[in-house]
Amino acid sequence: MPAEYAPQRRVWMLWPERPDNWRDNAKPAQEAYAQVAIAVSEFAPVTVGASKAQFDRARKMLPDYIRVIPLESDDAWMRDVGPTFLVDGKGGLRAADWTFNAWGGLYDGLYAPWDRDDKVAAQVAEAENAPRYRTEGFVLEGGSIHVDGEGTVMTTEMCLLSPGRNPHLGKAEIEGMLCSYLGTEKVIWLRDGIDPEETNGHIDDVACFVRPGEVACIYTEDAFHPFYEAAQAAVKALEAATDAKGRRLKVHRIALPKKPVLLAGAETIAAAPGSAPRKNGDLCIASYLNFLICNGGVIVPQYDDENDSLALRQLQAVFPDKKVVGVRTREIVYGGGNIHCITQQVPDPTAR
Repeated sequence: MPAEYAPQRRVWMLWPERPDNWRDNAKPAQEAYAQVAIAVSEFAPVTVGASKAQFDRARKMLPDYIRVIPLESDDAWMRDVGPTFLVDGKGGLRAADWTFNAWGGLYDGLYAPWDRDDKVAAQVAEAENAPRYRTEGFVLEGGSIHVDGEGTVMTTEMCLLSPGRNPHLGKAEIEGMLCSYLGTEKVIWLRDGIDPEETNGHIDDVACFVRPGEVACIYTEDAFHPFYEAAQAAVKALEAATDAKGRRLKVHRIALPKKPVLLAGAETIAAAPGSAPRKNGDLCIASYLNFLICNGGVIVPQYDDENDSLALRQLQAVFPDKKVVGVRTREIVYGGGNIHCITQQVPDPTAR
């Protein structure tokens, strides 16, 4: 699996519509998704999958240069339901098609059924002419892993060892699956993420490889911030870690939003059997680390927060050769994720 900072030939997204997850029949979320797609399209072609019921609306809201195709799903988190793309170093593209169970299945998943989501990866892989490796019975979401493209994969124990994923496998067996399917040699385990209730602590809210031997990580010195303990622990663990090449990691500390983002407008979210209930005041997992690196750009969440501009400056210093672009994504984080969660890059298999 190439690192996210490797050359990309396309980015995939899904169109949101689920009324029991998104406010106001997903109309505000659709506006935010469209802005993310437009921002990404400056740096790579974008394809958006939309249901038959929403195809015309998506086509109308998105510019003509963004491709929209019919694609049914249960919600709109392409990172987690889409394929993880792999390259063979000889111009060949492949895809890992992980089993998906809505972040925990019947144990603590967020909705049921999830059968349409579990079929998305196969359809996207076929559209990209990428033969796929199906991990039947092994559950994984794309947001739970980050790789450096040089043998190292990073994840959290909170997620991959959660009872709703692969309770029949031990830690060593899960490491073996990751290394086998991603082409990696070493797993860096962080203990916790910052989202125990929804994704069970995906890594893409916490830390990300930014180049070989270097990671960005959330950080705050505010002991009253809800993510303080997890952020402090993650920084310490990464500063002590080495990658598959034996390099001690250099850690770039990236601010968190100064004020926690709390769900508002939950009264416009439709309750539905089998879906996790939502209420005003729920803590949203607002992190600037949930960005997408895309060729010459880095697309970064913005929350109308005092630290928005600080995070952009910090990330511009981390990526001096890229254009750092902020997009207002409060409506997306209300639904449980952010820019990285709603995108999935296709690497350029011919790049060296």
